Amino acid sequence: MSETKVAAVKKQKSLARGLIAGLIAGLAATAAKALAERIFPPHTHGEPEPQKLAVELVAGDALTPAAKARLSEGLRWGLGAATGAAYGAVAEFYPEATARHGASFGLALEAMSHEAALPTLGLAAEPEDQTARERGSEITSYVVYGVTAELVRRLVRRWL
Repeated sequence: MSETKVAAVKKQKSLARGLIAGLIAGLAATAAKALAERIFPPHTHGEPEPQKLAVELVAGDALTPAAKARLSEGLRWGLGAATGAAYGAVAEFYPEATARHGASFGLALEAMSHEAALPTLGLAAEPEDQTARERGSEITSYVVYGVTAELVRRLVRRWL
């Protein structure tokens, strides 16, 4: 009787598969982040969310409040999906990007958006103008986003 050796099949790197896995992960992570923000609200003083401010700046009085709300939600989900897709593509070729099960990605995303881009654009308060609780809630929601994105990306990528 002869023994046959079965070599472990190693999945080849694929930009398309990385993007698809990341896109799906980004949508799941956006849902998880929204849930985390309900538990740990980052805006305790009634400030509008950054995507609502962006819609208001662009649309002004041209849209009805209902249309602005839909556009704001679309912006949230679109950015979440696009960010996840970019993460999936990077993770496909640079596995170190998935450090700490995605938590590092979430922290980097929070730093780029809430500590740099959004305050510069006037869409969020400066970090020093937020309370410790608000900062903690922002960071928590982004860590939830990153960890969820990595978990879902990894599962979907195995399936693809």
